[in-house]
Amino acid sequence: MSINVMVNGIPGNMGITVAKTALARGFNLIPFSLTGEMIVENEYDLDSLKIELLKPSNREEKIASILADYPQLICVDYTHPSAVNQNAEFYVKHGIPFVMGTTGGDREALTALVSKHKHPSVIAPNMAKQIVAFQAMIEYLASEFPSAFDGYKLSVVESHQKTKADTSGTAKAVVGSFQKMGFSFSESDIELVRNEPEQINRMQVPEAYLSGHAFHTYSLDSQDQSVHFEFQHNICGRHVYAEGTMDAVLFLSERIHAGKPDTYNMMDVLRSGKMG
Repeated sequence: MSINVMVNGIPGNMGITVAKTALARGFNLIPFSLTGEMIVENEYDLDSLKIELLKPSNREEKIASILADYPQLICVDYTHPSAVNQNAEFYVKHGIPFVMGTTGGDREALTALVSKHKHPSVIAPNMAKQIVAFQAMIEYLASEFPSAFDGYKLSVVESHQKTKADTSGTAKAVVGSFQKMGFSFSESDIELVRNEPEQINRMQVPEAYLSGHAFHTYSLDSQDQSVHFEFQHNICGRHVYAEGTMDAVLFLSERIHAGKPDTYNMMDVLRSGKMG
């Protein structure tokens, strides 16, 4: 049975990539997408499918008929950090399960909202399964060997396309694990690289991927600078996130049909083995 999916955030690059991946993997991509009020267009042509763009000013009047026409709908959110919480409230209000790929927003309020209503969702700062596995590795290090890097200094640099409005959610999550090891390091200490010449020359981002990449470096140095450890993950393009997102949709759909609707994260998806 094909899963009805509504990808929100079109005509943004990530929304378009996820929508095309949904089609390629056989999901039923419905012809609607939530978008921002500032978007001029009312429609977007995605290959042969015409997507109607719904804005905050008109989505309430449309959603009832959409849910009637496309039962058991799952929303995928790749909108804007400023829309995270209001979109989540919209999904909860109308009983729509969702996968939140958008980073930023008030994450504590987001978690509290879905927990209060036991709303079926997958929420994660990163949808790439390999990065999720890396996060699990660092979390394991923090829980099992919390004093391994006592006295060391942490530095974190992340580079994303210049249009990314917020600090990487993945970097924040990994920093959280390092903080459990005693590092005096806050999210505000993460260095953001958004200048394209610096991305090319310093971060070694291929020019072809300046508009879509995620290059992260986590460095650990001893006090006397004689020992250096470095964890690095560099991703070019957006496809790996789109594939992981659709894995999350499949996982959430199966959880709902199994009578286990709940709030999950990508660690849960990874452990389930429901990964493409």
